[in-house]
Amino acid sequence: MSEQPDDRKFTLFDTAIGICGIVWTVRGVEAVQLPLADKDKNRRRIRQRYGSLAEAVPPGAVQTAIDGMIALLEGKLVDLSGVALDLGGVCEFDRRVYDITRTILPGRTMTYGGIAKRLGGVELSRDVGQALGRNPCPIVVPCHRVLAAGDRPGGFSANGGVATKLKMLAIEGAIVNHTPGLFD
Repeated sequence: MSEQPDDRKFTLFDTAIGICGIVWTVRGVEAVQLPLADKDKNRRRIRQRYGSLAEAVPPGAVQTAIDGMIALLEGKLVDLSGVALDLGGVCEFDRRVYDITRTILPGRTMTYGGIAKRLGGVELSRDVGQALGRNPCPIVVPCHRVLAAGDRPGGFSANGGVATKLKMLAIEGAIVNHTPGLFD
C-alpha cells in the first residue's frame, strides 16, 4: 500500500544558520530544507517540492532529530547517523552514497573520490557529487562534509552555496581550505 501525500507533515525550526524545515512520514525524515530568506519562503519551497502537506508538531523521533540538528549547528559534535530516514523515492546508487556520507563524523570530512572508491572506483566521483546535489536530507545526510580533491570545498547546492557549506564546516570545527573572509 503506498503512502498518500497527506501522510507527510512538516515543521520549521530555528538554528544557528537560520530557519530550517523538516518533512517526515511515519517511516522517518524525508527531507530537510536548509534556510531561505524567511519562514514563508521555506514553507513555499517545501510545498513546491512535496505538495500540499500539513504543518504539524513533530512526533518524538522527529523532534529528537530537530534537537540534534540544532545542537550540531551550535557547535556540539552530535552524531545524527541514527535518525531514521524515509528515502523510498531515492534511487539505490544515491542511497548508497548517503549511507557512506552518514558515516562521516562531525568535524571530519571525506572527498567525493573517497566515497567513489568505497562504491567501486574513483571514476564515480562525479556521480557521487551529483547524488549529493540531490540529497533530500542535508545535515542528517551531512553532504557538507564531502570535499573535492585536495580538500577544496567543491560545490553545495543549498541556499548560500559554498559559503553555507563552509560555515557549517567551521561550526563543526572541520579544517578546510577556504577563502579568508568568505563567511567570517
